[in-house]
Amino acid sequence: MRLQINLVLTFVLLTISSSYGQMESYEYKRELIGVQDQWHKIVIPKTMFGTLSRKLTDIRIYGITKNNDTIEAPYILQKLKDHTSIKNNEFKIINTSHTDTGYFYTFEVSSANPVNQMDLDFGQQNYDWQLQLEGSNNQQEWFTIIDDYRIVSIKNELTDFTFDKLSFPSSKYNYYRLQVDSKTDPDLQKVSIQQQNIVEGSLQDYAIKYQNSLENKQTKQTEISIELEHAVPVSFLKITPNAAFDYYRPVSIQYVSDSTLVGLKWKFHFNTLTSGVLNSNGNNEFKAVSTTTKKLKIHIHNQDNQPLDINSIQVKGYAHELITRITEPATYYLTYGHKNANQPRYDIAKFKESIPSEIKTIKLGDEIIIEKAEATSTSPLFENKLWLWGIMIILILVLGGFSFKMIKQK
Repeated sequence: MRLQINLVLTFVLLTISSSYGQMESYEYKRELIGVQDQWHKIVIPKTMFGTLSRKLTDIRIYGITKNNDTIEAPYILQKLKDHTSIKNNEFKIINTSHTDTGYFYTFEVSSANPVNQMDLDFGQQNYDWQLQLEGSNNQQEWFTIIDDYRIVSIKNELTDFTFDKLSFPSSKYNYYRLQVDSKTDPDLQKVSIQQQNIVEGSLQDYAIKYQNSLENKQTKQTEISIELEHAVPVSFLKITPNAAFDYYRPVSIQYVSDSTLVGLKWKFHFNTLTSGVLNSNGNNEFKAVSTTTKKLKIHIHNQDNQPLDINSIQVKGYAHELITRITEPATYYLTYGHKNANQPRYDIAKFKESIPSEIKTIKLGDEIIIEKAEATSTSPLFENKLWLWGIMIILILVLGGFSFKMIKQK
């Protein structure tokens, strides 16, 4: 009876171990060229994203030893995005006054740390004001930091848009004086004075293969269709209108998430990538969660206004890199192309502080299609998790039956 139990266990374990983690279950591979040290950095090529799963969970690094054994090397996937740190400065408002030209607020900063940003919150709505910011160390001599800085608020049943953040070159003063060009009390309710430091990531430009603009008079929208050279992770768009007048247009940006063949034509299904406002007061840069796609559609809501002439559109995304640790001699390959692969879990993700700061970047070889053995041309029985759970339930029932039988005999 014990022999029967051991045979069942051995069968299940062998089945599970042979069903997962095999290079042959992936579609493509690229050789790692120049493996010498323990730690290596690999930059994922733009052309590779089209064959990766959307969540990038199907990347594996396998090594083939001299004895033809397969080993797996752990890695960490990094997206080289911006890192922002904000340090708030303590302050107090020591003076509030107004004249015929506007309202004035004087702030005393408790530390002499540099600042480069102010967040303002006014009780008034629907405003369009010019601001002036000055700095002083003794309140006798004032120096202009920014002049004719415009802030805007538009709030109605259709729109809720506010631009009230001041950004300026880093400055270090004991006192700051803000002038708001308003004839009525702006009702300043909240202020934060801070130093914002941005460590810029590595943005890559994506070439646009096709672009077409259409004016939809029924919906009062400008619809811009974009097709990129490759399917890539998009996280940034910059739209530059060619307009000499003020404008304010809500914008929604969509990406193709799926497609269906209907007859002889493909029907594309769109999801929202990001949204915002195209306006003459901003930089018209739109950031989004990194999403792999090849086709985009931009909707500019013109309402009853003249459509904008779009001068240019830039599409970008953050570079992705792998940090891998290799400890055994072998010929290593980056394998990918398995839509149902789960996110791997490696110990090195918990010990990032142990990773060296200086790591050599190695190159990847050309993409190679992984040949499938004839014996494994059909999908493994346990590639589907339902089959795995089924065999586990059967195992439990068999073991339970054996145990019950042994107890009954005793």
